Amino acid sequence: MELKKRLDFRLVLVVIYFVAFGIYVFFGLQPVGAKKYEISASLQVPSINLNSAVTALELEGRELKTPEYIVGSYTRSENKILLLGHSSTVFKNLDQIKLSEEINYDGLNYKIVEIELIEKSKIKMGELLKSAEKKTLILMTCAGEDLGGGDATHRLIITAEAE
Repeated sequence: MELKKRLDFRLVLVVIYFVAFGIYVFFGLQPVGAKKYEISASLQVPSINLNSAVTALELEGRELKTPEYIVGSYTRSENKILLLGHSSTVFKNLDQIKLSEEINYDGLNYKIVEIELIEKSKIKMGELLKSAEKKTLILMTCAGEDLGGGDATHRLIITAEAE
């Protein structure tokens, strides 16, 4: 009888442990304050194995808040779309892209026509975002020396035009 009580007690402890562990895994491992983004398009760059959802960004003051793990898009002018992504996550291999490679954005193919590394302080966003004759994508991410806080000294800017 004593042995049966001990086994029953151990069984109850095991069940409580697994229930508590399950609750911890479900709630404890959820991202805190994870923002939900409305997906507006998709971006594929086969040469660097990039396949990302894209969400539209809104200007907040003079700043575009870039999502951590997906690409953000901003359009101010006709035929020009700026795509932003973090170099530590979604655009981590963007520096490996080559001229003439293809990009697919929202079902349309684009060809890379220019790759630039520009000092952050020398970028003229008005010039970068002005309208274009052809449908044009501008992919931009941090590059150069780390300044901390998710910023860097330069920007890698890739320009692609619709084929």
